Amino acid sequence: MKPLRIVIAPELRDLAGPAVNWIWRQCLAAIGYPWQEVGIEDPCDIAYVVNRSQAAHAKIGIVATPARWRDPARYRLSSITAGEAPLFMRFIGETCNAPLVRTENGGWWLPRDVIFDLFWWVTGQEEQHWPKDIHSFYTAPRFWLKQRILEQAPASAIIASLAMLLKHAGLGDPLPRWPQGKRAAAAITHDVDYPEVVRWLEPLRIISRQHWHGVNPAWEVLSGQRDYWTFSQWMAFEEHYGVRSAFYFVARQGSLLEYAFGTPDPFYNIAAPQFRALFRRLIEGGWEVGMHASYMAYASHERFAAEKQRLEHAAGAPVFGNRHHYWHVSPVQPEETLQLHAKIGLLYDTSLTHDHHLGWRRGINAPFYPYAPHAQREIGTLQLPVAWMDAQLAQRSDLTQQQREAIVCDLVDRAAVQQGLFVANVHDYVFDEVLYPGWLATLRAALERIVARGDFWVATPITIARHWSDRYQQLLTLSSGLWEGR
Repeated sequence: MKPLRIVIAPELRDLAGPAVNWIWRQCLAAIGYPWQEVGIEDPCDIAYVVNRSQAAHAKIGIVATPARWRDPARYRLSSITAGEAPLFMRFIGETCNAPLVRTENGGWWLPRDVIFDLFWWVTGQEEQHWPKDIHSFYTAPRFWLKQRILEQAPASAIIASLAMLLKHAGLGDPLPRWPQGKRAAAAITHDVDYPEVVRWLEPLRIISRQHWHGVNPAWEVLSGQRDYWTFSQWMAFEEHYGVRSAFYFVARQGSLLEYAFGTPDPFYNIAAPQFRALFRRLIEGGWEVGMHASYMAYASHERFAAEKQRLEHAAGAPVFGNRHHYWHVSPVQPEETLQLHAKIGLLYDTSLTHDHHLGWRRGINAPFYPYAPHAQREIGTLQLPVAWMDAQLAQRSDLTQQQREAIVCDLVDRAAVQQGLFVANVHDYVFDEVLYPGWLATLRAALERIVARGDFWVATPITIARHWSDRYQQLLTLSSGLWEGR
């Protein structure tokens, strides 16, 4: 495979070289092209420059905006009011489908800095200005939600548009994104938060949710006729669709007292015999056992590493993947937590998701290696973006069950259109549809859409992460330039 020849303007190299290089690596790797960085006067396939004269020898020229690269955090959109929503939507459209200009030498000139737009989305520049609650969950502006911005995966739309442009420019076929000739990928995951029901407490929670409809189910839980140890049911359900999922377990045992005082870790003990037997059964059956880092794990490298070691000891197998309980990464700088993932030896993480808002938090539905802004380096643990968590739809009383299922199927279709990854997060305790009406049905709708389409590669997150990591290394081996430094 012949690498694409790429030029980066010296002004950009001096201003924000590591960040520019990183986003180009993620972009070209997602599309599937290796690269070769060449000099500003050399013939090239792509020129990322500050004026058209620097792209005279390029097949594709993209204008850069140095002022935005100088201080990305100052570039904001959340101040836009509902009355200015059409302007905002025009920005989204231009970002994802930037206008092209034909050049005199038969090439193409892109007069919008879509590379900065891509950097802006994937590094979460906008969300840093949003309000947060006690768990550090962000609240997006109202019309972001009304326009369903995150569900459109704008960063992936940019990448898809660039991929079409590269193909149109006759630059050859890229490395396929997914195995088996599939267009997209999907993974089902479960946060194991409440596998062992608290018999005296749970009936109160059921009645709180279901009111008088919950009286009978509450009695059945109190009397031991129903519980949340539903792993066999999950396995049978997934086998019906030919799926193997990941179950993420918390290694730190919490308590009701800690929960009441703001540390909401689950109450189970992974060292107990029933969990050790469960781990063996899951692993032998092809399911993945992953880590659900405790609520405060991000605050201590030693604590985080100890939790991973404890889970590996109980499971009798190495742990490669993680998701933080309550999505609780550093509330000040999430990338500081992402750096810890690499330090403790995780291959992938899947924690960059909004708790209340479905869709892709960083606007991208492809796996990517995040950027550490202070270290100005790529983080070596892969991020698998989550599209949807069960509660985001199930707890919305303004939607019918049919509408919930339609929304999650739209996310599946969006991932397919953009050749991305659809990751669903459905909690372990919601399998019983008497106790949680409609929660399993929404996942069923998503799986049936995936199976009916036939163009998804469905695998465990660790299998997907290994594929993407191997593919990325293959492209890096074929490439030169766009290195970590200036």
